[in-house]
Amino acid sequence: MRFMSSTSVQRGPLVDDLRVSPAGVNNFCIVAATVNGSGSQTANNVLVRALFRMGIPVSGKNIFPSNIQGLPTWFHIRVSEAGYVGRRNSAEVVVALNKATAEQDVASVAPGGMLIYPTEWKLAETRDDITYYSLPVQQMAKDSGANADLRPYVANMVYVGALAELLGIDLNEIEQAISEHFNGKQKPIDLNFGVVKAAVEYTRQNITKRDPFRVQRSNKTAGKILINGNSAGALGSIFGGVSVAAWYPITPSTSLVDALGDYAKELRIEKDTGIRNYAIVQAEDELAAIGMVIGAGWMGARAMTSTSGPGISLMTEYAGFAYFTDIPCVIWDIQRMGPSTGLPTRTSQGDILMAYYLGHGDTRHVLLLPASMEECFAFGWQAFDLADRLQTPIFVMSDLDLGMNLWMSEKFAYPDKPFDRGKVLSAEDLERLGGFQRYSDADDQSGVGPRTLPGTKHPLAAYFVRGSGHNTHAEYTEKPDEWQANLERLRRKHDFARTLVPAPVVDEMEGAKVGIISYGSNDPAIREAREMLAAAGLKTSYLRLRALPTTAEATRFIEKYDRLYVVENNFDGQMLNILRAENPTRAAHMQSVSLCEGLPLTALWISRSIATLEQER
Repeated sequence: MRFMSSTSVQRGPLVDDLRVSPAGVNNFCIVAATVNGSGSQTANNVLVRALFRMGIPVSGKNIFPSNIQGLPTWFHIRVSEAGYVGRRNSAEVVVALNKATAEQDVASVAPGGMLIYPTEWKLAETRDDITYYSLPVQQMAKDSGANADLRPYVANMVYVGALAELLGIDLNEIEQAISEHFNGKQKPIDLNFGVVKAAVEYTRQNITKRDPFRVQRSNKTAGKILINGNSAGALGSIFGGVSVAAWYPITPSTSLVDALGDYAKELRIEKDTGIRNYAIVQAEDELAAIGMVIGAGWMGARAMTSTSGPGISLMTEYAGFAYFTDIPCVIWDIQRMGPSTGLPTRTSQGDILMAYYLGHGDTRHVLLLPASMEECFAFGWQAFDLADRLQTPIFVMSDLDLGMNLWMSEKFAYPDKPFDRGKVLSAEDLERLGGFQRYSDADDQSGVGPRTLPGTKHPLAAYFVRGSGHNTHAEYTEKPDEWQANLERLRRKHDFARTLVPAPVVDEMEGAKVGIISYGSNDPAIREAREMLAAAGLKTSYLRLRALPTTAEATRFIEKYDRLYVVENNFDGQMLNILRAENPTRAAHMQSVSLCEGLPLTALWISRSIATLEQER
């Protein structure tokens, strides 16, 4: 198939032309297949941290079930000297410790890969295109001296030791990672590292390495940190001056508030007096949580909540109230799979459309779209400045992949400017002005009116907050012209937000005729996919949205390229629908590349999808 460019005839890339980077030294994927609740997370994080400390770019993704214990779980470790951190479709190194999924796990090993499994299984080694290694996992756990209750947990350290020997992972880094995990507590350190050493020795004495995969020290992680997005967002919120957080537990957002509490205990308690300058409240449900947050925001506190899709649904009426009454607050949405309860422990970008228009009537919110740990941190504090400046709810749209998985990151750049509280009038201001109109933007046509905070000591400070019709003086009204004027003011505010929200990141390739638009956690896979497409003959330019509403940069990009592919992790192409609504004359030039299977998108799927669409032109 061929497509016509504006200057020449060019063959589009064939799907079969696309290749992932070849596996080998410092470039492969490890998958540990275990049982949820068996303690494998400790072993997996030890491996990730040890590889990271060796200077090798690495990422870890936990694919786990929504029950507490018993169902299959898979942990993907991407090792990539080139710095690729997106999920891979294939795994070269598979550790099979869950007999219930053994057949599936054997089949998942890439040709030429290796499989580690317990000798006790007596597994039939039926594939002749992979290498099998077996270890007496249960016996080694028993020999460790751990009591019967702990043996299933320390058994995971057997594969840590085997991989350390087979791949060349530095044992000193393994020991240090174990020590960090157990906070220097010597007894569990000795127990777990003892199992690692025993597995190393067994592997040396009994296994002959017959695979090409190994690691060697590098320098690609110097100055970087490992962190998950929920922790990064919580730390950013602390630096943004959060003083009230109300929430109700829901996967995958709970760990954000847990981290917020941990950081607050360290950073937000006055050392001399022991007084806390924050309040974190677990409410009885999401309705109560958002009510507390909006009340605190009205009082002048920097207030936030963290939830996921089902919680956002319950918060709808309150969110519309805050939008219509100009009350600042911050809502983190760590997105998961829906509809309904859906898949609580799978990732998605399925709340974009809902959050943007959340509320009955004509409502449009401001959304921030972080794609990295640096942005989770930065948007953590910038969201409060935007909320105060715009006097409106700000939604930070993270997801499970960003929020709960370990990512490499540059060290965070801390805020270098004071809080932006927006149009807040003091008693002195009121005395000078002789009063104010709460919902008037006559001074600058920004859509944002002046506000006072409860407790301001001036007789002209008070106004009435109502979710029903109100005029510029905050007085009740049903007059059509006053109602219409208020809606027009809110529309001006939304347009004003376009000048304040983070601009998109644009990477244009010379000669490219195709544009890719995406956002959030898709970014690592898209950057890798673009290199695969370029190697196969298709140049692409890329715009990564960092916020809604869209900005002038997005409009220019959409107008420039005749073929635009909007890549997202949901079923309906939700961002595509928003972009078409905001750029109706360019709607026909935009096409959806979307997938909704609960897993992070991969570079191979993205590149093949775009190549297929190009061939079909």
